[in-house]
Amino acid sequence: MRTVEVLLDEAADAAVRDAWRRLAEAGLPSQARHRSPTNSPHLTLASCAELTAPIRWELAEVAALLPLPVRFTGAVRFERPTSVLAWALDLDTALAALHRRVWEAVASDTPPELLNPFHEPGRWSPHVTLGRTRRAGAFSDRRVPGLLPAPPLSVRLTAVRSYDTETGALEMLAPRH
Repeated sequence: MRTVEVLLDEAADAAVRDAWRRLAEAGLPSQARHRSPTNSPHLTLASCAELTAPIRWELAEVAALLPLPVRFTGAVRFERPTSVLAWALDLDTALAALHRRVWEAVASDTPPELLNPFHEPGRWSPHVTLGRTRRAGAFSDRRVPGLLPAPPLSVRLTAVRSYDTETGALEMLAPRH
């Protein structure tokens, strides 16, 4: 599978890495524990089996829309098959439009059964993961949010990338010129 992600500006990236560090120092699951050079703070917009030419064409158009200002709204927890602690993003009109465009691009050339239903518009919860584990309730302690720094008030989404979950390859997706 290939993800479609957007990266954060330098200040927001540093704030997320600080949150990762604090969680790790407290002995909690943290993205800081993933030592891969491809591991960096990001917002996942969608995933697909492959980046076909039609999908790439549309993603180049999306990349041309960046940078896009967005806003963190605070800590959020998810209990799906995994426990996730994240900073949520405000799903304003501009971010919703950007996401819809990416979703429509991947859905236009991906078999429906390969689309992640959590990425579908109306179900998607924009967030930047701070920690993840298969241990249910790992972030339910009331003290966990107090360990985190305050998320930055203003953030810019700066670039589009794709991660290949099978090969570990990372690809930056540039706008067409």
